[in-house]
Parts: sequence; C-alpha cells; structure tokens
Amino acid sequence: MLEDGNEGMSTLPGLNQIQFEGFCRFIDRGLTEGLFKFPKIEDTDQEIEFQLFVETYQLLEPLINEKDAVYESLTYSAELYVSAGLIWKSSRDIEEQTIFVGNIPLMNSLGTSIVNGIYRIVINQILQSPGIYYRSELDPSGISVYTGTIISDWGGRLELEIDRKARIWARVSRKQKISILVLSSAMGSNLSEILENVCYPEIFVSFLNEKDKKKIGSKENAILEFYRQFACVGGDPVFSESLCKELQKKFFQQRCELGRIGRRNMNQKLNLDIPQNNTFLLPRDILTAADHLIGMKFGMGILDDINHLKNKRIRSVADLLQDQFGLALVRLENMVRGTICGAIRHKLIPTPQNLVTSTPLTTTYESFFGLHPLSQVLDQTNPLTQIVHGRKLSYLGPGGLTGRTASFRIRDIHPSHYGRICPIDTSEGINVGLIGSLAIHARIGSWESIESPFYEISERSKRIRMLYLSPSRDEYYMVATGNSLALNRDIQEEQIVPARYRQEFLTIAWEQVHLRSIFPFQYFSIGASLIPFIEHNDANRALMSSNMQRQAVPLSQSEKCIVGTGLERQVALDSGVSAIAEHEGNVIYTNTDRIFLFGNGDTLSIPLTIYERSNKNTCMHQKPQVHRGKCIKKGQILADGAATVGGELALGKNILVAYMPWEGYNSEDAVLISERLVYEDIYTSFHIRKYEIQTHMTSYGSERITNKIPHLEAHLLRNLDKNGIVILGSWVETGDILVGKLTPQMAKESSYSPEDRLLRAILGIQVSTSKETCLKLPTGGRGRVIDVRWIQKKGGSSYNPETIRIYILQKREIKVGDKVAGRHGNKGIVSKILSRQDMPYLQDGRPVDMVFNPLGVPSRMNVGQIFECSLGLAGGMLERHYRITPFDERYEQEASRKLVFSELYEASKQTSNPWIFEPEYPGKSKIFDGRTGNSFKQPAIMGKPYILKLIHQVDDKIHGRSSGHYALVTQQPLRGRAKQGGQRVGEMEVWALEGFGVAHILQEMLTYKSDHIKTRQEVLGTTIIGGTIPKPTDAPESFRLLVRELRSLAMELNHFLVSEKNFRIHRKEA
Repeated sequence: MLEDGNEGMSTLPGLNQIQFEGFCRFIDRGLTEGLFKFPKIEDTDQEIEFQLFVETYQLLEPLINEKDAVYESLTYSAELYVSAGLIWKSSRDIEEQTIFVGNIPLMNSLGTSIVNGIYRIVINQILQSPGIYYRSELDPSGISVYTGTIISDWGGRLELEIDRKARIWARVSRKQKISILVLSSAMGSNLSEILENVCYPEIFVSFLNEKDKKKIGSKENAILEFYRQFACVGGDPVFSESLCKELQKKFFQQRCELGRIGRRNMNQKLNLDIPQNNTFLLPRDILTAADHLIGMKFGMGILDDINHLKNKRIRSVADLLQDQFGLALVRLENMVRGTICGAIRHKLIPTPQNLVTSTPLTTTYESFFGLHPLSQVLDQTNPLTQIVHGRKLSYLGPGGLTGRTASFRIRDIHPSHYGRICPIDTSEGINVGLIGSLAIHARIGSWESIESPFYEISERSKRIRMLYLSPSRDEYYMVATGNSLALNRDIQEEQIVPARYRQEFLTIAWEQVHLRSIFPFQYFSIGASLIPFIEHNDANRALMSSNMQRQAVPLSQSEKCIVGTGLERQVALDSGVSAIAEHEGNVIYTNTDRIFLFGNGDTLSIPLTIYERSNKNTCMHQKPQVHRGKCIKKGQILADGAATVGGELALGKNILVAYMPWEGYNSEDAVLISERLVYEDIYTSFHIRKYEIQTHMTSYGSERITNKIPHLEAHLLRNLDKNGIVILGSWVETGDILVGKLTPQMAKESSYSPEDRLLRAILGIQVSTSKETCLKLPTGGRGRVIDVRWIQKKGGSSYNPETIRIYILQKREIKVGDKVAGRHGNKGIVSKILSRQDMPYLQDGRPVDMVFNPLGVPSRMNVGQIFECSLGLAGGMLERHYRITPFDERYEQEASRKLVFSELYEASKQTSNPWIFEPEYPGKSKIFDGRTGNSFKQPAIMGKPYILKLIHQVDDKIHGRSSGHYALVTQQPLRGRAKQGGQRVGEMEVWALEGFGVAHILQEMLTYKSDHIKTRQEVLGTTIIGGTIPKPTDAPESFRLLVRELRSLAMELNHFLVSEKNFRIHRKEA
C-alpha cells in the first residue's frame, strides 16, 4: 500500500521494473530456497556423507562486461560458489571446501540476459492458480452435473464429482474414478474421522455397503483398492513399500502438492485454518471440498469464473529461473551420488571438489535460455519494441494452453483485466487473446497476482491514499473512472458517475464511490498509450497500431512527433538506448565514439554505441547531444540513441499528407509518395547484416582461410586481403567473396574430373585437391563492410576452430513495395513514387508528400487519424508540440474537435493563411493538381500526421527463381526465399488457369517447371542447342509418388490405353 500526498500527479513506475523485480526475487530468495532443498547424500555403506553449507554461498562479479560478452559471443554470467563438506561417520572427520557449482546468467541494465552473445528475454506466463474451482455442466439428459477441480502447484488435477444418487467420486484419470471414501482412507483417515469432519455424514453413509466398508477397513486395504483402480491393475496386488512409492510419485506428488499459493486459496475458499507451511493436500481439504460440492448441488454457494484474474497466477522470471535451478540441483545430486559410489567401489578417497562439477547447472541454464518457449530472442527493432517485449504476458508455454485448442472465452477480454491487462494490445492470428501486454501501472504482487493502483476516496481524511489492489479485492469496491468530478471536488454539478462493481458497469451517485482510477492511461499497455486520440478509434485498428509501432524502423534522421501522448520520454528513457549522465560534471571533450566528463575531481569516459547491429538487423547508433564546456546534471541526456530525439521516442516523421484519390494509385490501401522522401533521405534507414563462416576439422585435414582460391575470377576476389578476409570499408555486391576458404578432399586419382586428369597428363599442371567453400554475399546483400571479427576458440585438441563474422551496412531509401503506417492502424504499401512537381499541392504552393485513400477511414472507423492530421498541421505552422491524454470528453463534449479547430483557427490567424481554417469545411482545403495546375473538384483533408516506415521492406521480400534445388522425395522446387525456392501453384491456381483455358501454360506449370525430371533435363538441353521443347509423354514424379504410396496400402493403380478400332487393351505401368 502506497500513500501519495499529491492527488493530481501519479508517477509512472519503471517500465522494466517487472523484469528487475523478478530477477532480484530469484537472487535474494530463490537461490537460497533451492540450495536448502539439496539433500544430504550418503554412499551405499553409509560411511560417507556429503552436504552443502548453504549459509556461505557466494555469487561473484561477472568476469566480462556486457559489450564484450556480445562481441565475443559469450554468456554474461556470474560464478556460484558454495561451501561443501564430506563427513566420515566412523571418525567424524569433516573435510570442507569451497566448490564451483556453475554459472548463472545475470540480468543486465535493460532487463535482458546475454546468452552466447545474443540478447534474450524471459516473458511472464499466466497459469491457472492452484486451489479448488467449482463449475456446473449439463449432461446429455439436460441435468446439471457439479464438479470441483483441485489444481496442484505442478498443474496436476484431481476432480470431485457428484452423481444423480448424490454419490461423490474422485476422478483420478479420464476413465477411472474412485469413491471419495477410498481416497480419504488411502490418505490416512478412518471412517469415523471422515464422518466427524463432514457436514452431511448421512450422504456419505448412504452409499456405503459392506463391500465398500471392507475396502476402507484399513489404510492398507484402501491403498490397494486405490492402486488397483488408479493403475487399472487386475487381480489382487500385494501391499508393499514400492507400491506406496509408485503412488506417491505418479499421483500424490503431481496432484496433491498445493504450494504456498494453493494453500492460501484453499483456506480462503473453504474457510479452513490450516497453517500456511502445510502445503500438501490433506484429507480435511478433500472432505471440506466435498461438503461444498454437496452444497452447490442444493443451490448453496457461487460457481467460480475460471477466467477471472483472481483465479490466475503469474509465473514470472523468478519462478522459471528457480525451477531450472532446482532441476540442475537434482541432476547434480544424481551425479554426486554416482561419483561417491564409484569412488568407494574403486577404493579412492573423494573430496568435495572431485564430486561436484559445473556441468549440470551451466548446461541446464544454457538449454533453458536456448530452447524454452518462454525464453525468446529480444526484439530490438526499435526502443519501444525492447520495452514492450519484457512486459508481455503469455497463456502459452509449458503447463499452459495451445493456440489451436484455446476457446474464445479464454481469449476474450474480462472485466477483471481492468487496469491490469491491456484490452487492446494482443497479437493477431492464431494467438489472439493468448499473448497480452501488462497495463502501464500494473505490477506483480507478492501472491503472484497482478495488482493495479487506485485512489481511495474518503470523506474523513483529506490525504489521498493510493492503494494497490489484487483482482480478488477490487471487485468489492465501487470503482469510478478519473472524471472531472474526481479531479476537482469543488464542482458538484454532476452527481451521477459511471462506475464498476463486481464485473458490472453501473451508473451511481458520486457519494457511493469508494475508489477511482489514478490515470487515463491506466487501462492500456505502452503501445496503446502512445496512440493520440485513441478513444476515437475502433479497437481492432488500435490493436494493429500498437503492433505496428513495434515494427517501425529507426530512421537516419529522426524527428519527434508533433502530436503525442506524453509517454514518449519515459519509453525512450527506460529502453536504455540513450546515454545518460550518471554523475554531474562538465563536458571537456566529445567525439563520435565517446564523451569525456569531468566531475568530482575525476575524468569519466562514457563510450557511445557506434553502428551496432540489433537482433532485427536494424542499426543502433548514439549521437552526442552535448557540447564542450557544457555543465551536466545527473540523469541528463548525453547522447540520443536510435529512434530518439532529445530523450523522446521518435519512430517516424511528420510529413504533409492529403486524403484524396489519385489515378487509382492509392486504391486498396496503396500509398502514393513524393520523390522528396527519397532524395532528401526523409525515410532512409540503415540496416546491418551479419554473415558468418566457421572452419572445421575434416577427415582429410583442417579447412584453411586463404585468398588463393583456384578457378575463381579475379574480380570476385578483389576485396580480400592477404589472409583471405574482406577488407574493412570495401563495397561488396551480390556474389562477391567475403571470406576465402578451402576444404580438403580425398586426393585419389579417381576423384579428379576428366579435365583435371587431362591437364595433369599433358601439361603436368598440379590440380588442387581442395574444394572451394567460400563465404559469398547472397542476393540482396550489397553494402559497405563496417566490421570484421575473427574469433579463435580454444579447442581441446591441437586444432582451434575459427569463426569469422562480417558485418555489412546497407543504406535503404524508401521505395515501391515498402510498407508505411500511421499510429491508428492505417497501413499501406508504396505503389508509386511521383516527382514533386506532379504531386498535388496546397494553396501556398507546397506539394504534399504522401496521398492516402479517403475510403480507408469510414469503414475502418479509425477517425483519430483525422484529428491527428489536422492538429499536426496547426502544430507545424505554429511550431508547437501537443501531448494529448485520451478520453478528453470527460472535461466537456466534443473536446477533441474543439481543440483541433481552435488550434487550426489560431494557426490561420498567426500565419495569415486563411486556407488553413475555412469555416465552410474546417480541416479541409482546396488542393491543386501538380500536372495541370487545376484545382480538384472538392476540398480534401490535408495535414501533418506522424507516419512510420515499417520493417516489412521490399528488399527483404522480393524473390525470383529460374532454377534451383529440388526436394528429394517429391522432386518439386523447395519452398521459401532463403532456400531459393519456387512459387507454389496450388489447387485454386490450377482452377484459375483452367478457367482461362490456357492449356500449354498449365502443362508447363505442372511438368517442366515442377517435378517432371525427364522433360526438365530436355528443356535445359534444348535451350543450349536450340530446337523445340518436346512434350512430356509419361507422368510427373508427384503422380508416381502417389502411385507408390497407394501400393504401400495394398492398392494397385494402373492406367490403360483402349484402341477404338479393335478395343484391345494395352496395359501401361505407372
């Protein structure tokens, strides 16, 4: 609970705080809890005991910094040391040593981890909270069947059912169910204890016959009956300790371990007072749950809403890392146990350091960060993307749902999401609603639930208290939105306000309100909070906008938006892309790669990021914003990063836009742009691609890096230095050699080609025994070499493998086929680049930069773009910047429209341009055709919206294939641009060709260009020699494959030729 004396201000929490808090929880608590669970290990003769002394564990500082870890492809981690001891029981001697347990990857200042040189992030998962949940379903005859589901901390489920005869069953699998009396007896209760602890003993006694009494007569009989039905075993199993262990492992451990949260939920739901440290499911829990189930059948109690957030828990970074730590310690325990037994068997004297290796812990974390679905490569397209990625919430992953089986009800917005999970920001496609984003003020509480802040309204106290409430608490309060009455108590004109109470939205008197929202953006995620006038947009388009802002490419010359929401500065600050002064002082020198600051009698050197590649191949670069002699305060911006200006997020450009049709070039979301955007580098971006090659040891020797590559043209090798690596600063084109490499081959006479043998026999020329395996620049990779990294890793043998990485910078102007978008879901593809003199121009002679289709607005219902467009025009004329909070209609009706019109009117007066605001059609203006000079018939809306260039660029997608590789089985071309694959002609495309009657084109598509091997070869020969291409006579390979698959199913398929003259049948093999 927080108290804040200032009602009007509420400070936004750090946007990376969720990740930092989770990792700190793991370091502070998780490590200690995991180490305390490590058992004492004895050898088989119980002569030696091994144990860890947890109190003295140490986590050392990392040996390398973050930049070096990325540069050298290493893991940014800390070494864990623990004191361990060997105790000889006969002599009571103790040998204690400090042992190295392994490396634990650390979290860096951005809330991410660096594993093998790659930034990775662990996202939070939403799971069903452990506890008990009651629900009702209709059986085929239309009668309600009530069930209670107990969910364990492991995710296992135990269902209690009540049938028509009021008998209570516990379902242990899909097909098997046992009596609740058998289950309770197997857990240690006798019949008298069961009947004493239930509210309806007569119901339990009513379905108890003599046979059942015998089954539960003793604990052993109950365990045998439980085992027989659980394991589906026939006959009479014998009670033994191994049978109990099997039940413990397969049933009780998975389905009865409630955990800390499950115990709390069970106590609250069933009104129990069992201690919190007793986290195992008890017979008392099951019997009380059965009582509640009986009450449900008789109409007492409330069924649970499984989708309410109070019934969910957040599996954060701390839980995931602690689970992996526990798994690693289990592996370490098995390894230590095996090593001790081996040492005693061979009569060796073990020491703690000999018993423990770092392999289990290190490999467990490496595989977790590399393979776990919730550990993802950090999306570094722009600063916003980095922040948003760490605040994602996923229903997917281990123990969660799958995109193909999740119902619509789970994906839908729930009233309990209010202020916790954004109702707008989710992915499109199969995972819609399953991957969400945390609201900007939300935090994860101590009980792993999402908490949201509210202001408490109290008549007695004048101080304003801010409360963080969990989903289970705030539904008991009347919660009002932050409207004008709440902001100003002196005005009591409007007594009725909208409020939320118990998942319902009501209209109540102001005096009845308990809590109110603290901020208009409280309900939204970061992406949705950056959309100005979001209240005027359809939610589907706002969703697209919040997703597309994360795809915006940082431009070479960034520009901050004229119309924003005020959140841009904190997003840029928390993303970590800007350089910030950690101490105050004076700037004594600035350079492109570092800033020297003098303060506290010491000179600090602050390095800057220069042309670094992100995970998405965008360019990360910092530009100094301070000059020599300037006095700097702590926290001040020293250098802007990619897509930031003056410490504010700057993803796009404010450009002049008109909404009007133009010769059909902007129909169906196409966009017409001016050549000014190309020639003045308005939408120019830099992209850095990485190309990598490794040397290996083959059976015929090691591979070599060299510039002496036989049989290659000299111009392909022109950029290589004497070592065979491309020279820094070279301009390279497609097909150029970046690294020259030779791989040794078998040097037998039979391995040479006929030409090589001829050269050796006649001229005595020694032919190379190596194969050329150079690194060549692929299609579309032209650019400037900006970095070359040659990494030699020390191997175990005399041969040390080498890795060479080449980084190439590309400068990309905007071109036809690139995707652009606004911040309201208005996206389009550039269809034509028009010369500036032909573009439509305004009344003051300025040609517009971009022409959008006006038909894209009414049907999409994203009217916010029109407000932004007009207000941006006024801001551009007045040289003002606006920061608009959403839902401004809470102040007065039509507040957005009044603001825009007043600013347009002021701009027209101050600049003496009456066309900016014309009362007959405000916001519109007459526009003239650049080709004829005539005005268009109707005035059109024009203005200065903020337009982004997205990472979906035509250079990455354009692809063509003349010939290439084929799949081995089907003999059809491969799929995808990366494999130089072909374009698939599917069933519907064949129908279209059939409809047009183009028989020869259709035959080509299905034979020569696809999988007819013989005609494919004949086409090649005919092309070289000349002549007509022969028609295919037999079936293509895919048909032959079908025939063979049918034969494998014992179905013979042949085709016959029937002669019309004598009706003779000629059988042909397929």
